[in-house]
Amino acid sequence: MSQMRLNPLNGRWVTIVAERAKRPSAFVARHQSVENDPNLACPFCPGNEEETPPAIETIEADGTWSMRVVSNRYPAFEGDAAFSVHNLGPVFVMAEASGIHEVFVYTPDHESGLHLLDDDHAAQMMQVLKRRFAEHAATPNVRYTQAIVNHGREAGASVAHPHGQILGLPFVPGGILDEERAFARFAGGCVLCTTAEAEIAADERVVFANDEVVVLCPFWSGAPYELLIIPRQHEPHAIGHLNAALGDVAFNIGIHTAPHQHTGQYHWHAHVWPNLVTQAGFERGTGVMINIVPPEQACDALRSVSAPA
Repeated sequence: MSQMRLNPLNGRWVTIVAERAKRPSAFVARHQSVENDPNLACPFCPGNEEETPPAIETIEADGTWSMRVVSNRYPAFEGDAAFSVHNLGPVFVMAEASGIHEVFVYTPDHESGLHLLDDDHAAQMMQVLKRRFAEHAATPNVRYTQAIVNHGREAGASVAHPHGQILGLPFVPGGILDEERAFARFAGGCVLCTTAEAEIAADERVVFANDEVVVLCPFWSGAPYELLIIPRQHEPHAIGHLNAALGDVAFNIGIHTAPHQHTGQYHWHAHVWPNLVTQAGFERGTGVMINIVPPEQACDALRSVSAPA
């Protein structure tokens, strides 16, 4: 089983998963296939369902599937053991990395992507995520669920076919705890509702806004073309703007929700981090990000292009 080990310098967990080194990946150029051997069949394409574990959930019509959720073959978190911390020495603290790790193949089209989904497909995708989050919340040893999309080898994708991952964790990550504290100490109500209103009023960093969502390059952007998605009703289509402005860049998406059983102030949202620069020694050593593209400039570039229809 995977292990979690506590970093005593910052109080955050590190997950040790030797099995994930066996994933299909290689040091290849961005324009080449992410798969180790492009001659091998893609495990996520229709007709190759036997290449993955059995489906946990399938969305289909007329015998053809449009979405599948399967267990990750190389899970970082697995098992139903209760969270238990073991002290192995003065600075050796570990716990079993129990939990859930799923792969969400949200389209059967190998050449598709989030930016190419129509509204109905995107809405159905969010409904699947909602059901997976609800099932995770009902699992006794899962305290937090993280949904992510890694697009491109530089962003961590080991398979080129569009997909996401859903991870049910036995602990609340430090980054989410930081956000919880931010919501709790903000005296003016919801910090993200206030952010959306303030950014719309300033009209310098809002890429897109309607009655359902606000997409902006936040004032505190730590990376070039970073986007913050504050939903009002459902998930937006922000990725098309990135592709139109920058080309097919690698990116990470993280959907942040309140921890399961959380009762305080929180507003779920999504982050988009394009992989345009590499974190260097200063960023890794201090945790202080250096952004070479001001968010106002990034917003201007994204506003000036139209996302593909």
